[in-house]
Amino acid sequence: MGIGRFVYTPILPFMGAALDLPPDEAGLIAAANFLGYLAGALAGAFRALPGSPRGWFLGALLASAVTTAAMGSTGSLPLFLVLRFLGGAASAFVLVFSSALILERLADAGRPGLSAVHFAGVGCGIAFSALLIAALARAGLDWQVMWFASGAATLALLAMSARLVPSAPQAQSGGAPSNAGPSRRMGLDGPLIRLVTAYGLFGFGYVITATFVSVMARTTPGLEEAEAVVWLIVGLSAAPSIFVWSAAARRFGARRAFAFACLMEAIGVAMTAATTAPGPFLVGAALLGGTFMGITALGLTEARSHMSARKTGDPRQILAIMTASFGLGQVIGPWFAGEVSSLTGSFTVPTLAAAAALVVAAGLAWR
Repeated sequence: MGIGRFVYTPILPFMGAALDLPPDEAGLIAAANFLGYLAGALAGAFRALPGSPRGWFLGALLASAVTTAAMGSTGSLPLFLVLRFLGGAASAFVLVFSSALILERLADAGRPGLSAVHFAGVGCGIAFSALLIAALARAGLDWQVMWFASGAATLALLAMSARLVPSAPQAQSGGAPSNAGPSRRMGLDGPLIRLVTAYGLFGFGYVITATFVSVMARTTPGLEEAEAVVWLIVGLSAAPSIFVWSAAARRFGARRAFAFACLMEAIGVAMTAATTAPGPFLVGAALLGGTFMGITALGLTEARSHMSARKTGDPRQILAIMTASFGLGQVIGPWFAGEVSSLTGSFTVPTLAAAAALVVAAGLAWR
């Protein structure tokens, strides 16, 4: 999923140069992917889907591989939009159904803490895609080959997943169904509304830099040498971040950890826009990678805990609302950044707007 969802970022500079792709169109392509992710996440929450979770998981991985590779076979903007939308939906299904399979097994084994290893896979995929694209670029291969190779890598990981990930148990031993009893009406109180709003602002705040950081490195004088490693640093920082922020949540509470992580990410995002020196730029990228997966997990965990404490409503409802808020922020962010960059000639203004959104998110979550 880390490849299928995020490999667009390191490939984008090469696509932009070869296709003369303006920033507004590049942002539109990214927004299509995140819109697909939103649609896939909400569709994956329906329990009426036929078939097994393992079948959906492996099928979505196959769809991710095919749509990723197909990006290299066209130069048409409408086809780019369709393929990235479908790839985004596939990525969401991969996350939903792999988590359903693996987190259930970890719970049965009494090792729920190992969920951080599962979610670290996204950061590992980002780091892998950065190394893959850098190697292909060094070999002088073009953006089309980069998409083909990324799809082939996903196929290889699909084969490994098919072998390693078992199907869900046919019968549950003991315990009541998680949603036993009549459905209960969910009310959004003040703290929950603030958390949902903060989650949407976080989606907007992280995604602009996560989409355009490689382009920023290429197009900003003095940062060219950072382009080859910036996405790798984001991935390497993301992989262990769930462990760090889970520990912070246990010590200080999920909301305070969420707020502090948003502030750290705001600093990192602002650093990528405010400097022309490679060192601070890469530190900003590390702060982005070291926070965005942690904030994603903390927000969902806190929303579910809040609903459980109130003993009202189906927790899946608030997870869907949180996902919708986050997804809306993700869709608006790249589109907004592309449009503003086309007008101003740089990503400084939208990146600083993203940092401001993250500060507001921190304030809402803290309160």
